[in-house]
Amino acid sequence: MAKIRSTELVGKSKPELLQTLDGLKAELANLRVQKATGSGSRGAKTHETRKNIARVLTVINQTQKAQLREFYSTKKYVPLDLRPKYTRAIRRRLTKAQTNTKTARQIKQMRAYPTRVFAVKA
Repeated sequence: MAKIRSTELVGKSKPELLQTLDGLKAELANLRVQKATGSGSRGAKTHETRKNIARVLTVINQTQKAQLREFYSTKKYVPLDLRPKYTRAIRRRLTKAQTNTKTARQIKQMRAYPTRVFAVKA
């Protein structure tokens, strides 16, 4: 079987992809049996089939993850694996709301001494 292009797989539905996957797995099993019995070594074909299986699984997982992202886009809480990775320090940083909160004393101080705006004569 020739190399399967990922672009061809993206357009297919999940049942079609699963059917393709089953066919590829059956082909791989057949190639393994051929190798074990010693009737013709087809190492390149085995390699290609394994890579095709990986491509199909990748497309399945990517579409599934995209659907989950869309589902959780309106929700308050998002699963950890769907959240942005960032760095450890950024993940632990305070939220914007937490950073901008002021103490009662700070609020009184700001009200008592607001920032002055000066108009400059031209």
